[in-house]
Amino acid sequence: MFRRISSRSVVLLLAATTSVASGVAAQTTAAVTHTLMPSPTTVAWGFYDAAAKPVLHINSGDVIVVGTLLTSSPKRLEGAGVAPADVEQSLRNIYDSVTDKGPGGHILTGPIYVNGADSGDVLEIHIRKIDLAIPYAYNAFGGKGGFLPEDFGYSKMRIIPLDKRTMLAHFADGIEIPLRPFFGSIGVAPPASMGRLNSAPPGIHAGNLDNKELVAGTTLYIPVHTAGALLEIGDGHAGQGNGEVDITALETSLVGTFQVVVRKDMHLTWPRGETPTHWIAMGTDKDLVQATKTAVRQAIEFLMSRGLSKDDAYMLTSVACDVDVTQLVDGNVGVHVMIPKSIFAGRAGAVQR
Repeated sequence: MFRRISSRSVVLLLAATTSVASGVAAQTTAAVTHTLMPSPTTVAWGFYDAAAKPVLHINSGDVIVVGTLLTSSPKRLEGAGVAPADVEQSLRNIYDSVTDKGPGGHILTGPIYVNGADSGDVLEIHIRKIDLAIPYAYNAFGGKGGFLPEDFGYSKMRIIPLDKRTMLAHFADGIEIPLRPFFGSIGVAPPASMGRLNSAPPGIHAGNLDNKELVAGTTLYIPVHTAGALLEIGDGHAGQGNGEVDITALETSLVGTFQVVVRKDMHLTWPRGETPTHWIAMGTDKDLVQATKTAVRQAIEFLMSRGLSKDDAYMLTSVACDVDVTQLVDGNVGVHVMIPKSIFAGRAGAVQR
């Protein structure tokens, strides 16, 4: 039995404008806003799986308000200095009740079944708004994770206050970090043949990309591999440096507002992102060189779709695009290429997706 969690509050059709801009015929039905908050019955703990049971059904163009939880236990948070009253009750409930766990550690809200989405389509996820849910974050490392386990063979956690008014994190006296909240993990189910995937390594299903560019006002495009897509969201970050070298960012709980559109006119083999100023090509692999090759090839493919020859696309990537390390610590490392829209300012159709 599917459990539908929805406010059923109808909004005027944002989807029509979005779909026209995306090359999809405008929708004529009103989009619905759904609310999905984390609870023992509405999360997937540590996995993406085509066999997972959806906790919510939505239509293409609908808006979803999704609450997410940080990835740490109440006991560990309290041990690091969080007052018991400041630990979210939903986190306690999930730790007390959920037994279907792993193989990863992320608590992901979902899966969300998107009606009409199927293998070969693309899920276009507009990240409309991201709000802090709690006034603190943590950063932690352990003796077996991170980029330098040989140098840090022990565990440590720091609780970092977050100021929602100033949008700053107080790391230490005299050190304030500007907040740029984003979701480390937004993904869909992998192909059924891959079974249950660990939530940590990102891949063709997107998942734990840890791409700090995917803030409010950006869009993530994910290839769909199974009926309904089975979207899951979590791993909230209040901010992060490229690389995420100690294995965690400013880990916190977030509430996000998303609009989800099924694209049947678009076909991708890897996730792709878009900001107001850039397109983002992505690649992941266990090997950093291979991840970089994938991201660069994806950038070339994207530029060729804009009318460039293969040779010119390779050259343009070299002279105008930035190749950045997304993260180095998630099993599969990540690389992304930032392609500036401004370089196409004089070209017809420059801003077309």
